[in-house]
Amino acid sequence: MKYKRVLLKLSGEALMGEKDFGIDHSRLHIYAKEIKSIVDQGLEMAIVIGGGNIFRGVQSDNNTIDRVQGDYMGMLSTMINSMALQSALEGVGLYSRLMSAIKMEQIAEPFIRRRAVRHLEKGRVVIFGAGTGNPYFTTDTAASLRAIEIDADIILKGTRVDGIYTADPEKDNSAIKYDTLSFADVISKGLNVMDMTAFTLCQENNLPIIVFDMNKPGNLTKVILGEEIGTLVKV
Repeated sequence: MKYKRVLLKLSGEALMGEKDFGIDHSRLHIYAKEIKSIVDQGLEMAIVIGGGNIFRGVQSDNNTIDRVQGDYMGMLSTMINSMALQSALEGVGLYSRLMSAIKMEQIAEPFIRRRAVRHLEKGRVVIFGAGTGNPYFTTDTAASLRAIEIDADIILKGTRVDGIYTADPEKDNSAIKYDTLSFADVISKGLNVMDMTAFTLCQENNLPIIVFDMNKPGNLTKVILGEEIGTLVKV
């Protein structure tokens, strides 16, 4: 395998499958089986999941819910998704630990960096829930922060498209896919990879990012093995 320790970032929308909202359990099962197949080969994997399939805090701008309250609601949504993924992983026989940035002892361990690293070293998948535990920060930022803290080799951002394009390929048929980009290229071209806080964290810590189609069977394994899947962003 090309990498020893990775952080997989999944959007909440990725868990919807063909549904309009919520969680598609068949999609979860597919993800769990593929994750198990590569962890069984010795890969150390941490995961961060968004909560957009349940509630997106930054969209609560209808004056009935303030931004801070909405962001905390979004963090709780990520915990629902994280618990669902943990259950799916254990269903296929893979040991995992759920760690939360917000204290909730009944369902998750508090995030402690050394403990997280120890879990990874023992072959357990570590799921980081509740974002950073602070409002005004996205789960992309949480993924970048946790990846740096656990000394991950790379961030794998699983999406519904197979890389980074000049425009949204779901809206523009003429969009052209990039195979490799530098951090400077992404900024100069105004491409939407992550929010700027998350992206800057990766840039300053020389942490590469691969954006790929998580919904195509086998893609995750191919990325781990070093095949040129998706778009690589590096220094």
